[in-house]
Amino acid sequence: MLEEIKRGDQQSFYAFYNAYHVRLYQYIFKYTRSEWLAEETVQMSFIKIWERRETLSLEYSLSTQLFRIAKSTLVDLLRKEAVRKVVDLPHSEAMETGRSLLDSIEKKDDLKQAMEVIKKMPVMQQQVFTHARIDDLSHKETAALLSISTKTVETHITRAMRRLKKTLSVFL
Repeated sequence: MLEEIKRGDQQSFYAFYNAYHVRLYQYIFKYTRSEWLAEETVQMSFIKIWERRETLSLEYSLSTQLFRIAKSTLVDLLRKEAVRKVVDLPHSEAMETGRSLLDSIEKKDDLKQAMEVIKKMPVMQQQVFTHARIDDLSHKETAALLSISTKTVETHITRAMRRLKKTLSVFL
């Protein structure tokens, strides 16, 4: 089936889609508990498989490649959602609680500085921190999503928090 899809055979792709889309959806939903994230991840993953069909590896099964693409797609979606929440957060808080515009701007600046610190973290530390602290996933869920141990998650979070406190204490 992999070779047929690499050659552009749409029927083989449809058969692959029909065989795996429910499984992939359930897998993503299990970790995210979000129908929207699961559906977006599944659709985007299959689109990427089709778009990159000519460069698919013959060394790995098609399902393995699909799940790897889905994992990176999900991480990207979670990162974009976290940034969207951070950008929207000060404004919505200001509207709900009646805080002044100045307070809102100051909070947004603080969040912007925090996001800059997070962006400068090593990649794995950044991913762990984003999932565990911004996306509010448990250590176990974060570990499963990133294929690492819960102890490694704890280590990355501890280091990330130290870095944030050290860097942001200058601003605060």
